[in-house]
Amino acid sequence: KWYRKGAEAGDANAMNNLGVMYANGQGVEQSDTEAVKWYRKGAEAGNANAMNNLGWRYQSGKGVEQSDTEAVKWYRKGAEAGNDYAMNNLGWMYQNGQGVEQSDTEAVKWHRKSAEAGNANAMCNLGWMYQNGKGVEQSDTEAVKWYRKGAEAGNANAMANLGWMYDWGKGVDQNAEETKKWYKKAADCGNAWAKEQLSSLSY
Repeated sequence: KWYRKGAEAGDANAMNNLGVMYANGQGVEQSDTEAVKWYRKGAEAGNANAMNNLGWRYQSGKGVEQSDTEAVKWYRKGAEAGNDYAMNNLGWMYQNGQGVEQSDTEAVKWHRKSAEAGNANAMCNLGWMYQNGKGVEQSDTEAVKWYRKGAEAGNANAMANLGWMYDWGKGVDQNAEETKKWYKKAADCGNAWAKEQLSSLSY
């Protein structure tokens, strides 16, 4: 009720929040179309969260015709407005060449911006770029650094990857205890791959 009043009075935050309520069917019948409508209003009114949310809607084709190009457009707007999720998502689009020409360099640039803004997903993605030498000089040490940051910030994939680095002594001394510790943390967060690794450890 109050988000709607705020939204109708022109408050961009309220527009985004009303979109979220429609997206999740909270306090209102779930509607992807209404979610998109309010995200768009919020985005056009300058709300960076709404820009990212609208981008995701275009990427997934929920409540709107799927369009990677439109997704990139809104992720970029959100990223340039300082939204760390939009930065990471834009990096992902560049990494995979979705809606934009594939560029590891641009992917690294946006993952780094997002990671430095505290986004745990981006920390993991940046670690992966370093591990695989994509868009940046290959460095296991840097990979470990960013996986650790992501893991400590609660990202399950980063935990699993950090466990793997310890398991194989990549960028860090081999350490059975640390391997187990990070695989277990990732598994406890629901990471199936880490669960498999944990069960196959011979120590």
